[in-house]
Amino acid sequence: MAFKIIASQCTQCGACEFECPSGAIELKGENYVIDPKKCTECEGAFETQQCASVCPVPKTCVPA
Repeated sequence: MAFKIIASQCTQCGACEFECPSGAIELKGENYVIDPKKCTECEGAFETQQCASVCPVPKTCVPA
C-alpha cells in the first residue's frame, strides 16, 4: 500500500517532498502527489511515515 495526499487539505508547503526518503512526492500542477509505485510507507527506514509526521495539517498524508 502507499500513502496519498488529500489535495483539499494540503497547503502546498512542500515539507513532505523534502522529507520523503523514497522521492515519491512531487508537485504536479498546483498539488503535491505521492507516486504509489515509489512510496514505501517509510518501511525499513523510519518508524512513522515522514510525510505525515512533518505535515502541518493533521490527516493530510494518509494511507491510500
